[in-house]
Amino acid sequence: MTTMTEASVREFKMPDVGEGLTEAEILKWYVQPGDTVTDGQAVCEVETAKAAVELPIPYDGVVRALHFPEGATVDVGTAIIAVDVAGGAPAESPAEQPKAEPEEAPKAEEPKPEGRQPVLVGYGVATTSTKRRPRKGPEVTVPPAAQAIQTELNGHGAAVPAQPRPLAKPPVRKLAKDLGVDLATITPSGPDGVITREDVHAAAIPKAAEPAVAATVTAPAVAAPAVTAPAVTAPAAVYDGARETRIPVKGVRKATAQAMIGSAFTAPHVTEFVTVDVTRTMKLVEELKQDKEFQGLRVNPLLLIAKALLVAIKRNPDINASWDEPNQEIVLKHYVNLGIAAATPRGLIVPNIKDAHAKTLPQLAESLGELVATAREGKTSPAAMQGGTVTITNVGVFGVDTGTPILNPGESAILAVGAIKLQPWVHKGKVKPRQVTTLALSFDHRLVDGELGSRVLADVAAILEQPKRLITWA
Repeated sequence: MTTMTEASVREFKMPDVGEGLTEAEILKWYVQPGDTVTDGQAVCEVETAKAAVELPIPYDGVVRALHFPEGATVDVGTAIIAVDVAGGAPAESPAEQPKAEPEEAPKAEEPKPEGRQPVLVGYGVATTSTKRRPRKGPEVTVPPAAQAIQTELNGHGAAVPAQPRPLAKPPVRKLAKDLGVDLATITPSGPDGVITREDVHAAAIPKAAEPAVAATVTAPAVAAPAVTAPAVTAPAAVYDGARETRIPVKGVRKATAQAMIGSAFTAPHVTEFVTVDVTRTMKLVEELKQDKEFQGLRVNPLLLIAKALLVAIKRNPDINASWDEPNQEIVLKHYVNLGIAAATPRGLIVPNIKDAHAKTLPQLAESLGELVATAREGKTSPAAMQGGTVTITNVGVFGVDTGTPILNPGESAILAVGAIKLQPWVHKGKVKPRQVTTLALSFDHRLVDGELGSRVLADVAAILEQPKRLITWA
């Protein structure tokens, strides 16, 4: 007999939150079984290959089960949370649900709720519902939190053997498999008996001398970010003599690597360099910081470099284009969505300032400030990273002189800015200490020839050497 709560359960599926993405990682659950939720309430935070976003639930009701733990990667269209929209029965933890009724003969398909089931854009209502089989074998008493994790890791209700399965999240199981460690031999140190990464590394120490082949993870050949967001670091690990650590490539880092490979082997890159005296630009930065019109705004060399690039694009509009391979056309853009490469704890992202060409200098400063703050908080939306036309990447914040940046897919140019250093420079016929930097412009040689690329780079350099050209050329 079908109970009232089973008939009123809605399965909320992982939506496509980023224009055709196929999977997302659950970073954090905001609710637990038993919590009441309302339509539009954010229930979890997920990371796609483009950004971290919060998912709102489209139902009112009581959370009945969380189908995946934090850290799990879930395919789009897979149910991640069950909600009892009737709200008339207490929610059960995922571990308790499979033993709600004894094994019996197959039942007829449960009636589907009438009317149109609410869904999010990007996926539809499944034509079949997922059935849970009751557990077999003697009941094993474990803490409630461990029961929930155990059920989630055993296929959401599949039969469990008499001996309890070691509790560990999927990434930890993968790590143990790679290091040849049997989870059953590990004494867990995590809460509720959960095995942690540190436990696996500690157990792998005696095996450190055994030969192993590691996949080398290399960062994409893109210059470092202009945004001084937290540096990208590997997950904390206890080495204690271990010779290798494996880091799963997923989310933003995986998407970046794939995009850079596609760009590097599709667009013929050319990079040109110029070293320029930016002493007057640095003086102007200090003056603008004292200007009332810029109070409360982010004023730094990047602001003037961005404005210089926008002016150079205005003078040389053909640089702002893209290559349409299927139609064999060059698409000239009559707008500039200026991308700013930013390093975040989840990897390199390139949000862009929409219609940057139409912004005044104070408006551009405000947009840069908002972009930085959003990136630092890890809240950059997928929309903010779509539609870029030209990008700036500032490797100078790390003391690097310059780089040879790789184009973002769909763009024709990217400008790398090196460190601004006090160097001896010939100024008005005499060697004097001046503020000097090196710029590097990479461009797609299919649609940008050497003359056009050189003109753009020369214009940017000329403006930074004589900032008054911002007034005469803009």
